[in-house]
Amino acid sequence: MITTLKNGFILSESGELVRADVSFENGKVVSTIPNDAEQQIIDVAGKLITPGFVDVHVHLREPGGEKKETIETGTKAAARGGFTTICAMPNTRPTPDTKEQLNWMNDRIKETASVNVLPYAAITTRLLGRELTNFEELKESGAFAFTDDGVGIQSASMMLEAMRKAAALDMAIVAHCEENTLIQNGSVHEGRFSKENGLNGIPSVCESVHIARDVLLAEAAGVHYHVCHISTKESVRVVRDAKRAGIRVTAEVTPHHLLLCEDDIDGLDANYKMNPPLRSKEDQEALIEGLLDGTIDFIATDHAPHTAEEKAQGIERAPFGIVGLETAFTLLNTHLVKKNVITLKQLIDWLTVAPAKTFKLNAGGLKEGAAADLCVIDLEQVETINPDDFASKGKNTPFKGWKTTGWPMMTFVGGELVWEKERVK
Repeated sequence: MITTLKNGFILSESGELVRADVSFENGKVVSTIPNDAEQQIIDVAGKLITPGFVDVHVHLREPGGEKKETIETGTKAAARGGFTTICAMPNTRPTPDTKEQLNWMNDRIKETASVNVLPYAAITTRLLGRELTNFEELKESGAFAFTDDGVGIQSASMMLEAMRKAAALDMAIVAHCEENTLIQNGSVHEGRFSKENGLNGIPSVCESVHIARDVLLAEAAGVHYHVCHISTKESVRVVRDAKRAGIRVTAEVTPHHLLLCEDDIDGLDANYKMNPPLRSKEDQEALIEGLLDGTIDFIATDHAPHTAEEKAQGIERAPFGIVGLETAFTLLNTHLVKKNVITLKQLIDWLTVAPAKTFKLNAGGLKEGAAADLCVIDLEQVETINPDDFASKGKNTPFKGWKTTGWPMMTFVGGELVWEKERVK
């Protein structure tokens, strides 16, 4: 049966809202419908129809951290936020560092996920930075890419060897960039806020020096090197210079780093604690500029759920991380699109086409034959962010109580309705 989303709008290449119907059958978008075809009609009544969002940086916590999140709850959160393809980071216990563990992950995904989940494999065994994993076996077992996200690879020689192995397999190295000798047991950015509150700070150079090292290693190895959650103006400068030099480097930025800086931290609320930390206002502005000029390739949430008990330990002791899947679009639409900092077309592209193109994924399109992974958005819907309504187990967000405009209403994966806020009328 053909399903048709009727009376909706799509975005044209020029960014204009164009009235259109979108039809799909057998998990694929179709452009022609036979006269005698049986159809299911869903009237979306003027809502925006977009490709499903793609997030290459999500923490699902399973196995080992099921109190924080599971594949089931994390993918429900993704669907609620309009995401149809997410990539799961490997900082689980045990970590996907062997084919057996990665096969277990893939089986678990098939059993419990409501959206497409592509698992990362670890660069090093147990993310310890001591021994490289078997890249060939992990690729054969379905690894999306290789990363030790959560910790930086401290050894330059090990990173170069990893890059060479990944390049030989046409796979990407995805890096959490952090020089351990410069962290200084910090809990927030080294800046005005840390000084005023007597807190150990994490300096910007902690991140940028690792990126500077890695882009040169990537040039030597000829690998696709991707920078996670870029956060400083110096890092943006390094990536910009590397791209100009023809090095194959890409980068992502999170919604929270685009929308917040250290000046926005409310007291000592640990829901403002993430790694990398909220930086200076100048850094925040450089990230927006980097996104606009193409230095930064797309947006990823770094969805990182924790329990309320963990976050209640205070800003020095609480774990790093906030959730982001369910609020990414509405926050960015409200505070960047509505304020004319970026266009709606740019936002949708940075959440769909750009990450899909960067990692050669069959996602992010509405043309004939594209996967029927779709999102229906009410651009006029106004709501207040309430973590109690989240599908995620994690409620740790600094955006609680923010009133925002534009919310996903329906999400389809492979042509199947996997989440619906309410029937659009």
